[in-house]
Amino acid sequence: MLAWRLSNTLGADFCVEALEEALVRYGRLEIFNTDQGSQFTSDDFTGTLKRHEVTISMDGKGRCMDNIFVERLWRSLKYEEVYLNAYATVAQAKTGIDAWLSFYNEERQHQSLGYRTPRQIYQEGLWICGRSALPTGSAAPGFPSKLDKRGNARLRPHTHRHRSQQRI
Repeated sequence: MLAWRLSNTLGADFCVEALEEALVRYGRLEIFNTDQGSQFTSDDFTGTLKRHEVTISMDGKGRCMDNIFVERLWRSLKYEEVYLNAYATVAQAKTGIDAWLSFYNEERQHQSLGYRTPRQIYQEGLWICGRSALPTGSAAPGFPSKLDKRGNARLRPHTHRHRSQQRI
């Protein structure tokens, strides 16, 4: 399980510390991609990457769509967990967010992954450099199976709920 930390700011010191912890835990990355936020362009952050011989990749200005997948994750986390719970302490927030992330990665089936969990996709090794290794380019053989008249996938709305949202 990936360790995570809380910060109410996203300063360079916090980011460098998280980067160094990840490098110790998981080893050297080949490429690290970020936006051009000041914390990621700081000499401390880029210097850490260079010392570990990690290739630095930064999105161009105005490339907001580059982060769409991560932004969607944060939106889901906020609306499905954080906004529904009034945490009194940081410890409560950590516990609640950790439980939600475990649910999201290990139990919640994702339509875009052919109704598999991210854990299943990771374990099956279907992703290479952020893209599916399958010839279809999708996460599941034959997915999507239903196309509209224009050849676009017909997608069903998300219906899975986190435990905290389930009706009794």
